[in-house]
Amino acid sequence: MSEAEKIPFEQAELLRFITAGSVDDGKSTLIGRLLHDSKSIFEDQLNAISNTTRKRGMEGVDLSLLTDGLQAEREQGITIDVAYRYFATPKRKFIIADTPGHEQYTRNMVTGASTANLAIILIDARKGVLTQSRRHAYLASLVGIPHLVVAVNKMDLVDYSQSVFDAICKDFSAFAERLNVHHIDFIPMSALLGDMVVSRGENLDWYKGTTLIDLLENISISQDVNREDFRFPVQWVCRPQTKELHDFRGYMGRIESGSVHVGDAVTVLPSGLNSRIKDIVLYEGNIDEADAPQSVTLTIEDHLDISRGDVIVKTGDIPQVTKAFDAMICWLSEQPLDPARKYLIKHTTRIVKAVVGRIDYRVDVNTMEHESTDVLKMNDIAHVGIKVQQPLVCDDYLRNRATGCFIIIDESSNNTVAAGMICDAVN
Repeated sequence: MSEAEKIPFEQAELLRFITAGSVDDGKSTLIGRLLHDSKSIFEDQLNAISNTTRKRGMEGVDLSLLTDGLQAEREQGITIDVAYRYFATPKRKFIIADTPGHEQYTRNMVTGASTANLAIILIDARKGVLTQSRRHAYLASLVGIPHLVVAVNKMDLVDYSQSVFDAICKDFSAFAERLNVHHIDFIPMSALLGDMVVSRGENLDWYKGTTLIDLLENISISQDVNREDFRFPVQWVCRPQTKELHDFRGYMGRIESGSVHVGDAVTVLPSGLNSRIKDIVLYEGNIDEADAPQSVTLTIEDHLDISRGDVIVKTGDIPQVTKAFDAMICWLSEQPLDPARKYLIKHTTRIVKAVVGRIDYRVDVNTMEHESTDVLKMNDIAHVGIKVQQPLVCDDYLRNRATGCFIIIDESSNNTVAAGMICDAVN
């Protein structure tokens, strides 16, 4: 990219992505290679991992050490927590979540995947599509990640065989037909040697597709945010009551989806009261329109009773307002779900008391089969029915991730015990 084509850092688009795969498929090495070859490593970091590599009796530089930041991970040589890393190229900024491969850390992968635009599923070219590969693909589809990249790694250990790569692509594609995945890219690579990660290398001439970094820089994520449905959860009611702004009443928050213009007819939920947008206020001054994910202050033409947790939407585009809904949840806590207990649900900016009224089934994340159960333990994923004390303004998760997700909180400890995705709101 020429100097003229470089995008100013503050204007560069942010892409969040995760890496997932079976143990020893090379997730941490791949991220290390991305950071190293994109010149995103400080000299002292490189020196530190070089020293650690020598202490282990290995030659060269073990790039996986860049992400295995926990001492327990370094001692075991596996990733047991979500390791976040940040880097940038002239075209885009990135946040990477290196998620665990073990089944007992399913909750960690769900956490890392919840905000991702893209998932990279690593597959060892020698082993092909494994149970864990399918599990990670299922979890990526469950949390609604729009883009999936299958990185067939360690091609150097199968002599860069095109037939091996083609067979893995065919096998994975057949499985993916059962998932809610819109688009899949397949890339052969060697994270250890760098082929097809940042540079093309000299060993994969038969592959005519793009390198991984080119795909990450250029894949379109503009459609990942719902641009149709305006959703504005109120975070704070601004009443300065100064001499200059004595009568000012603004509603502060972030536009989670859609866009809004001055003069738009809006409805405040759950009350159902109507008004029009009077001003859209930023620190720098007023603007005529704003869209997701901008944080703004809205004023309206009428004096209505609006408080934190209310949601402003466009009149005529009304989401569900409900006290009961079905959801897929991932249980995160070491303490099992207690159906007799009341929990707290945090949904957008509202917190309400709730009960998990029923457990319809638990999903075997290895086979995707539904199992009957009356208990949920840590890492379990299940379809449940939830009832809340006060109405929530929500959309189905697959339509709108921002207003379709929630967390469940233990009100006695204030710990987050589950993450959920609304799949059917019931009036």
